[in-house]
Amino acid sequence: QVQLVESGGGLVQPGGSLRLSCAASGKISSIYLLGWYRQAPGKQRELVADVTESGGTNYADSMKGRCTISRDNAKNTVYLQMNSLKPEDTAVYYCNAKLRATILSMVDDFWGQGTQVTVSS
Repeated sequence: QVQLVESGGGLVQPGGSLRLSCAASGKISSIYLLGWYRQAPGKQRELVADVTESGGTNYADSMKGRCTISRDNAKNTVYLQMNSLKPEDTAVYYCNAKLRATILSMVDDFWGQGTQVTVSS
């Protein structure tokens, strides 16, 4: 059906930057919302940022000013540029898409497999 494939995670030193990418493929009519969530060990999954089809963005307070979310609608791809990373940003980052498979479908929720981001010296 629909697949979300993430890339770009890894190990980075405090103060460093990373760019995550997530490409959606499969039966897709329109993607209403694309977002990034993260989950640290022992914590609940939380929103990092999301972006609407028209480009409206929303950021978690902890990430405001340190990250930028963007999307390429032609490629069904969302990006997350993260700067000034801190050890507390260490988590598995998940891509999320709220989309319709056809113009008559209800909006459904899809998740990527997650990519590890580790901020450590």
